[in-house]
Amino acid sequence: MPQPDQDLAGPAPRDREDGVQGIQDVAQELGITLRTLRFYENEGLIDPQRIGNRRIYSRREVGRIQLILRGKRLGFSIREIKEFLDLYDADPEHQEQMERLAARVRERLVDLKKQRDALDLTIEELTSIEAEALARLRRPGRDR
Repeated sequence: MPQPDQDLAGPAPRDREDGVQGIQDVAQELGITLRTLRFYENEGLIDPQRIGNRRIYSRREVGRIQLILRGKRLGFSIREIKEFLDLYDADPEHQEQMERLAARVRERLVDLKKQRDALDLTIEELTSIEAEALARLRRPGRDR
């Protein structure tokens, strides 16, 4: 996936002067629930700072959340998203990350094209069934 500091999931939440935000602000700005943020934290996708019991999100964490949301929207699993994010942290050149991303995107495209073909076939079949049913309804002398 692209770098977490890039804006790819829509407008970034408003940054405070110190660049950190609380969980409520992040959830509201990104249109997600507190439960979602806690889930991402439990899955190891994000690691907000703690001040007492409060979670504090840096710009980097918000960027990671935006990438998670984009990955979910594109149909990637939490496991795949975690792999991309972990590769980003482990590979400063991002070479391996980009290679794996390209491979996963290719796989996803193949799957989506198969789904589209199946949908097209289903639409054709339903259209045919509808036409046949309407034709039978229009026939004179049909049973009532």
